[in-house]
Amino acid sequence: MRVRILGSAAGGGFPQWNCRCPTCEAGREGVRARPRTQSSLAIRGDHGPWFLVNASPDARQQLESLTPLHTDGLRAPPIAGVLLTDAEIDHTAGLLLLRESVAPVRVYGEGGVERALRQGYPLLPILERYCGAEWQTLAAGKARPLEGSSLTVEPFDVGGDPPRYLDGSGVELGASGLVFRDRATGGVVTYVPGLAQFDDGVRSRFAVSDLALVDGTFWRDDELAQLGISDRSARDMGHLPLSGPGGTLEALAAFERPRKALVHINNTNPILFEDSPERAAVVRAGIEVAYDGLEVEL
Repeated sequence: MRVRILGSAAGGGFPQWNCRCPTCEAGREGVRARPRTQSSLAIRGDHGPWFLVNASPDARQQLESLTPLHTDGLRAPPIAGVLLTDAEIDHTAGLLLLRESVAPVRVYGEGGVERALRQGYPLLPILERYCGAEWQTLAAGKARPLEGSSLTVEPFDVGGDPPRYLDGSGVELGASGLVFRDRATGGVVTYVPGLAQFDDGVRSRFAVSDLALVDGTFWRDDELAQLGISDRSARDMGHLPLSGPGGTLEALAAFERPRKALVHINNTNPILFEDSPERAAVVRAGIEVAYDGLEVEL
């Protein structure tokens, strides 16, 4: 199994286009912090094609890094499908960039995600008018094979609220984590770019994983308020903070088996400073800070 981090930043990327916080300024200068595109993952089994996990607004440049399985003809898609963990704009807007496909784009997600992308943010109907879209429904807690691949995928609940564009729509939707298993090698990867609850279901899946890619959005619960950006807390936005009692860092430090790396890192998070005490605390806990282009083979 091969896993490649295509984008390791949260929505808006890093540096964010309209932000002059200390971390974004450092990212622009190329000092102490490296730029990052928006959260996305590519994964393939021991045999079979690449699959894209979340289609970010940076999908075009991210997909350029993948080699197609077959290169017959002028059009050679590097992916066989797109898996969605939720219906957030920064995880789905890239679907529109796939409209040049010569075949319907295969999209996997839970039923609530499909309703959101038809009723609240109609990406699927738009895509259907161009190249077509083939929706594949995933059910929480049920593993299913990915066509033409040695991989299976199992979604599981990680809490959270619907995207804000669904306010008043009646569509109920949280976020999912995804567990990928390679039937050929036995490798297990768990991907959770949005984590609102660290319950027994989350713990049990991390405990049997070889690699856990985990929500590292915010360092503090009041991070945005401290900077005067927003009065919404990390938890208000569906993300457990890394630091503090009950934070993700404390919970992840208890796991020995999986290799652990943080993804979906917000532009305000001080762990982006490679020489910061916050980054040092992450490393001491036995956790990595993922970056664009990080590749792991299991």
